[in-house]
Amino acid sequence: MLNRTDVVELRGVGRMLVDATAGVVDVVERMHRTVQEVPWPLGTATRTTTRGLTGFVYRGLRGGVRLAGWGLESTFGAFEGRLPSGASTPSREAFISALNGVYGDQFARTGNPLAIPMTLRRDGATVDVADVAALVSARRRPKLLVLLHGLCMSDGQWTREGHDHGAALAADLGYLPICVRYNSGLPIAQNGVLLADRLNALVAAFPRPLDELVILGHSMGGLVARSACAIAAERRDEWLASLTRLVFLGTPHGGAPLERAGRGLEFLLNVTPYSAPIARLGHARSAGIKDLRRGTVTTAGHRFVPLPDGVACYAIAAMLGAPPHGLGDRLIGDGLVPVRSALGQARDEAATLRFAAERQWVGHGMGHLDLLSRPEVYAKLRTWMSTRGRADTV
Repeated sequence: MLNRTDVVELRGVGRMLVDATAGVVDVVERMHRTVQEVPWPLGTATRTTTRGLTGFVYRGLRGGVRLAGWGLESTFGAFEGRLPSGASTPSREAFISALNGVYGDQFARTGNPLAIPMTLRRDGATVDVADVAALVSARRRPKLLVLLHGLCMSDGQWTREGHDHGAALAADLGYLPICVRYNSGLPIAQNGVLLADRLNALVAAFPRPLDELVILGHSMGGLVARSACAIAAERRDEWLASLTRLVFLGTPHGGAPLERAGRGLEFLLNVTPYSAPIARLGHARSAGIKDLRRGTVTTAGHRFVPLPDGVACYAIAAMLGAPPHGLGDRLIGDGLVPVRSALGQARDEAATLRFAAERQWVGHGMGHLDLLSRPEVYAKLRTWMSTRGRADTV
């Protein structure tokens, strides 16, 4: 039986398909107009639309698509409020999170109900800051672990192959794990602001100071954490003083090659006016993905942001192959993030992140997602987090 959540998700998917179809019509019209003009093979693409009967046909197509979308919205809206509330499923949440990674900024811009708001989560359910504070009311000095997932992922995907770093650290070291679910298609800096706001409210809700506040970020999640720290330092947020440890798993501090390749393909398609309209489809990828090209964490474009002062920072990278490794292995890294990028190393020494040697570790024979489940990764996390946080900061 359908519930309200089902209908909201169907309405969001319907709106996404309508927007995508309208976008394809625009691309086809631009290609049609280019053929009509017969421009030189190289140069700037036409920015005008077709005219006359041809233009009328394309306008009719766009109008028909929008009319169909309006009909779907009206149909769903007519009985959405009459249905009982219901919860989504983990598989559907994972699917919607993947869509947000690719089109999340557009979802937010157009008000699509599929757009994911940033929320705090525990055991797959949304919690507010008061609920989190109540969970540790019996603890003398609470130890809080905040987990940030990567691009196109959700909080439920911290559990992989029966293992969950957060749950294991809770059982072994007494941390209270809280996951953050967020729209990974938004600009990283925008998510950084949202995270800083959530952490400010979260820390303020505790009746006594935290013993530890640790952030564990996988992939893009680490960049969002760095962005939040930079925002907090500028605003002098109180939560930053509680942060003792920052741990990165496969975070592309120096950028991700796949996004650079996508940007290169987009450039090549724009070289000739005949293929330039197709480049618009690639350009539609989210701002979050585009930020991964260089690991951008600020609203001021790509500029170097150091690790936060007074916080113990750790980086874990991975390589697909087993040792001994060559240069190619280090460039491929875990399949998505090169080793140098994950360790914050740059050609320019001034742009290198200063991880202490004993706070860096490279896993062998593992891929990007294996960082979430491999026993040797957890063993390293447990060792690092068994020490005192700020006391061992250099």
